[in-house]
Amino acid sequence: MLEFLRIQNLALIQDLEIEFAPGLNVLTGESGAGKSFVLRALDFILGEKLQSDMVRQGKDKARVEAVFVLPEEEYLLRREITARTGRSRLYLNDDLISQEKIRSLKNRLIIHTSQHSQQRLLSPGFHQQILDGFLDRQILEQKDVLLQAIKKVSREKEELNQKLRDLQEKRELLEHQAEEIEQVAPVAGEEEELEQKKYRLKNQARIRKDTQDALDILHNPDSPLLDNIRSLQHSLGRLALSDEEFAQYGEQLEDIRQFFQDLDTSLRQRPDSGGSEQELEDIESRLFALSRLQRRLNRTMPEIMSLKEEIEANLSFLDRSQLEVKELERREEEARKDLEQAVASLNSAREQAGKKLAGQLQRELWTLGFSKDVEVNFEFTPVEIFSGVFEQRARLQWIPNPGQASQPLDKIASGGELSRFLLALVGLLAADQLPSLLFDEVDAGIGGIILGQVGQRISELSRKQQIILITHWPQLAAGADRHFHVHKEVLDSETFTRCRSLSQREIRDELSRMAGGGEQGQVMAGQLLEQSRKGSAAPSE
Repeated sequence: MLEFLRIQNLALIQDLEIEFAPGLNVLTGESGAGKSFVLRALDFILGEKLQSDMVRQGKDKARVEAVFVLPEEEYLLRREITARTGRSRLYLNDDLISQEKIRSLKNRLIIHTSQHSQQRLLSPGFHQQILDGFLDRQILEQKDVLLQAIKKVSREKEELNQKLRDLQEKRELLEHQAEEIEQVAPVAGEEEELEQKKYRLKNQARIRKDTQDALDILHNPDSPLLDNIRSLQHSLGRLALSDEEFAQYGEQLEDIRQFFQDLDTSLRQRPDSGGSEQELEDIESRLFALSRLQRRLNRTMPEIMSLKEEIEANLSFLDRSQLEVKELERREEEARKDLEQAVASLNSAREQAGKKLAGQLQRELWTLGFSKDVEVNFEFTPVEIFSGVFEQRARLQWIPNPGQASQPLDKIASGGELSRFLLALVGLLAADQLPSLLFDEVDAGIGGIILGQVGQRISELSRKQQIILITHWPQLAAGADRHFHVHKEVLDSETFTRCRSLSQREIRDELSRMAGGGEQGQVMAGQLLEQSRKGSAAPSE
């Protein structure tokens, strides 16, 4: 049950604390007093979004705190929203948690019904959710798991077939490209290696020429340099006999002659670096072939090497893919059989649950003022969830009056009938977990005797679980175990929403106001309180 709620700086609420009781808690007040802010606060702390403009004007943040007490444990929830950024933080027992986490707890804590919920009753999709709420979750989860599995295999098969179709269309081009690459048979790094070898060969040719040029200078037949130096030495030797000054030139000239003699020896002894003209021509021819291949394929050599690997992989894939397709088809067929079996079990479970739930709903509706002749049933329509696999989807049908044909609930139900349908469903849905029930004007569109019957059913439900009821009807408010009054107050030109628990005297006055006021209102309030006391004194079921 919801034990405590505190709201700070939310809309017109500055600081509001509400201590709820077990049983029936009623919130009443004039329209526009701020009851909706209490609901917004509860929705907010249970994971719903809240706009930053809901933070009270002039305040930095709004905060909502709640204490839920369950048989097994207690939950302390706190959530804050910042006015400037609109960001919020949610805490469970002082630990920061995600909104997904609190939403997973929500149905254990509270079920919120409202006029919006009534409108959801008009959606056939909601009818299916209602029925599935009475099924074993395992059978639904198994169907979902198997459906996702077969869809995954089907996607893989389709992607494989699409790739096959694309490659088959390009097969001729791939084979032509592969043939061109095979004819040239490029090797990774070959082009760079040939360029380096070509450079070396050209450099070696230049070195041979330079070597021969140097030898030709030394041994020019017309004027050999070494022979001329020897002749010059003889001449200087003869001159030195008559003039000693020339002796030094002769000695220096000997050094020069010896230098050139050594150079001649080195040039002659230098090993041939190899590399013929034919080899250079072969390299040039190979580089041309590689260049032409790059132009034809409009790719660089590294890209061609990658293309070669890709073509080989694609052609190999085409050759072996039929086996993969057959394997996926086998897996798909096995998954189909498993899914068909699970869907058949689900369809059977839905039909059985539909009959049981329809009977329970009929009995609930009888207690809410419907004729004993009212009939409720679920109509099932096959929906293809995968090729050849059909799931039965439910839609609520009913006959509110004898002699009428069965028609969809969303086609003929009035607002008052929808309110009672919702109350009946909530009573059944909450029968196991017993969360707190929040009814926001579920009494819309009903009155008179029917209103009394609705009040009686709410009172019966409140003996098993906590109910928080927002109503404008004194007939429903009179049965409250705790009655809260919501009202506005203006202080120093500021408006505040207040909420307080009423005393017995104040409850009588509030019921009188709700009944129209005056002497008639007081009489009706007294009668309702007396009826409530007698009802609470009666033994519970």
